Amino acid sequence: MKFKFLFLFLLMISSMGLKAQEIALQLYSLRNQIPSDPAKYHKMIAEWGIYAVEGGGGYGMSDTEYKKLLADNNLRVVGVGADYNKLKTDPQAILSEAKKYGAKFATCYWIPHPDGPISMEMTKEAVDLFNKAGEMFAKEGVTLTYHPHGYEFMDAGEGVPMDYLLENAKHYQFNMDVYWVKMGGGDPLAIMQAYPGKFPQLHLKDRKKGTPGSTDGHGDVETNVVLGTGDIDIAGLIREAKKQGTAFLVIEDESSRSVEQIPQSVAFIKKHLQ
Repeated sequence: MKFKFLFLFLLMISSMGLKAQEIALQLYSLRNQIPSDPAKYHKMIAEWGIYAVEGGGGYGMSDTEYKKLLADNNLRVVGVGADYNKLKTDPQAILSEAKKYGAKFATCYWIPHPDGPISMEMTKEAVDLFNKAGEMFAKEGVTLTYHPHGYEFMDAGEGVPMDYLLENAKHYQFNMDVYWVKMGGGDPLAIMQAYPGKFPQLHLKDRKKGTPGSTDGHGDVETNVVLGTGDIDIAGLIREAKKQGTAFLVIEDESSRSVEQIPQSVAFIKKHLQ
């Protein structure tokens, strides 16, 4: 009887592990489509089998109207944006936005700095801000995450900013955009393996083979390709996400082909989550 209960317990744990990762969509992927017909494109997202989104605003609707649109399509906002300057001046507004939707994550996508790589001085300021705001957010059940953008990988004289961001993250975690990490010269899978548990969200975005890197956080969005067809080990990242219990595998496709490519990327993720 003991062995039977042990088997059932292990089976339950195994099943929970298989369901630990959920596919989500960064709504910026449809920035050129949604404003013209929010109802059509939110319905389309659900038809792709995606029910979690990182928010892109209410598209001119009232909170009540937008929440109804989400509910009508069985969608929920799991992450909101955390503008860097607003983190400095009004972090409560970001927290309120997250709590309005029941989102558990707020992501800072960019540290303002002069064009090009970022200095270590600005990196240290950002880390101090992220730790301070992240501690505040955590008390309200929201995790602050940082989204690397490629400019953090150049040696700044005192070291590599990305290393400092990772090593000093006490009250924040990471929403790692694997495309931008690759663009900056980093290895997203190696970073994930070196810092396990710091990546509750991944932005899965593949890069066209032969694309040159960039250390200023800018690049050609048309080099975003269907997951599994570029030069990033997306399958390996999905395996690592399963191992680490990453909550959300977020598709972000900034190309003009996003509507055609996203369902193919969904299929690729589902195949490798099996």
